[in-house]
Amino acid sequence: MLKKFDYDKMPVVEVVNEILVDASKRGASDIHFDPHEEYMKIRIRIDGSLIDYTDVPNSIKKNLVTRIKIISGMNITESRLPQDGAIKTNLKGIVLDLRASCLPTLNGEKLVIRILDYSMSSQGLESLGFSKGNYEKVLKMIGVPNGIILVTGATGSGKSTTVYSILQKLNREETNIITVEDPIEMDIEGVNQVQTNSEIGLTFATALRSILRQDPNVIMIGEIRDTETAKIAVRASITGHIVLSTIHTNSSLNTIERLLDMEVERYLLASALTGIISQKLARRLCPHCKTKKKTNDYEKELFKKVLHKDIEEIYTTEGCDECRNGYKGRIAIHEVLLVNQEIKDAISSNLRKDKLRELVYSTDVTTLLQDGLEKVVEGETTFEEILKLIELENDDKKAGEFDLKDALKFTSLSQHSQNEEAAAISEQPIIPRRTQSTQKEIKPKSMKVEEKDPIMSSFEDFKKDLESSSKAEDSSSSDDYLKEFENLKKEIEAKKENNFDWLKDDKLFNDKHLSDPEKKETTMSPGKSILHSSLNDDEDDLMNMDF
Repeated sequence: MLKKFDYDKMPVVEVVNEILVDASKRGASDIHFDPHEEYMKIRIRIDGSLIDYTDVPNSIKKNLVTRIKIISGMNITESRLPQDGAIKTNLKGIVLDLRASCLPTLNGEKLVIRILDYSMSSQGLESLGFSKGNYEKVLKMIGVPNGIILVTGATGSGKSTTVYSILQKLNREETNIITVEDPIEMDIEGVNQVQTNSEIGLTFATALRSILRQDPNVIMIGEIRDTETAKIAVRASITGHIVLSTIHTNSSLNTIERLLDMEVERYLLASALTGIISQKLARRLCPHCKTKKKTNDYEKELFKKVLHKDIEEIYTTEGCDECRNGYKGRIAIHEVLLVNQEIKDAISSNLRKDKLRELVYSTDVTTLLQDGLEKVVEGETTFEEILKLIELENDDKKAGEFDLKDALKFTSLSQHSQNEEAAAISEQPIIPRRTQSTQKEIKPKSMKVEEKDPIMSSFEDFKKDLESSSKAEDSSSSDDYLKEFENLKKEIEAKKENNFDWLKDDKLFNDKHLSDPEKKETTMSPGKSILHSSLNDDEDDLMNMDF
């Protein structure tokens, strides 16, 4: 249900403050101000899904946009170019750290406010949902004296939260940590943080060159976006530094391929790469209303294939006053690859992709699918939520022949019960399969079916009648009739073939007949002409064409 504001009595300043505070209390990650022709719609993103929040009339739309641009430090006189800003304030006892973005659209300026919540980062790595095995691998990664550790995933999958948690783990008295970020999302005490500014030439690459002369122990790069940054990051990691960074890929294997596509030398990548943490966010089941259900045949088979376990019951959504649609909050699904010497040798020796995939996933790595299904068994999330996040036909060979199409077919994603599906299937008519012999009509090879012209067929019948009557009448008169018939038949056939040359020499068609006013002459070329009979429009077009 949409929230209502009394815009006539409530000032715009209070409206904006109420939207920011209420969205933060609801656990929203983003606030969208979408301009329409007749109003502005405000939506908030909760647990990864956008929901409608309220509608703003056009009478105060401009004032609301101006207020947000003022508190975020944007230029209120510029409405033609995109702008970025930041908001740090304390409203009603809530500390808000926000990032604002303004984009000019057809119906006005669209605003998006990102609500930064780093309460998870401040709680440490233990609170991020790592399994026991994955957590031990991460501790081994950050315990290595030098190397590059990459956190990968899509936008909004919690990469920055994981990186900041690792930084807090490494933030000790004897460690010099320097970060290069765009923007700086969390102020960490004891960490030297650099904000890039491309307008003055302070990019990731230029900042990294200077950082290497600052005697760092740990370097954190906000994101590897281009070839130059990737090369400098890899070279920094092999000169005795721990390098942390993020990159947009879906799995460990794709991360290796992406770095090679960025023209990072294989021998450098093999010696520098320490570990890769791939992650995605799944909606967490509400602890107040989650209920158990029996697993169907497909779910049992997938659990057996991937986890080697016989699972009879799993949790599903129910819905209550404490949650929204049975979910409350989100949980991270991880794939942690600790690069060993065998994988390093495979990277440097240019091993084929299929062989490298087999090598990577034959180690003790827990794939995204395995980690997700383990959390389904533990009651943290649902089977359907994992299938929406992870493509089973991807590089994860442990899923076997399972794919997403089959998963959607056999699970309850369509929100219909199995009984309804069975009833729908039973109502469908059963169409027997026809064999090839019933589809085609069998005809003897010796028989040839030809279509006869009805006009010529009638002439043939008339000719037979004349021949039969010639026996009873005078033979001379019958011969004249037959000759006239043959000429008439010949004329019809010639008209069908558009060939009229025979008419000039035929005795039945003399000069008087050729000069008949119903006939017309069309010149084909200088000195030549043919007789054109007005038979139909197609013949007229054909006879008027120049050859």
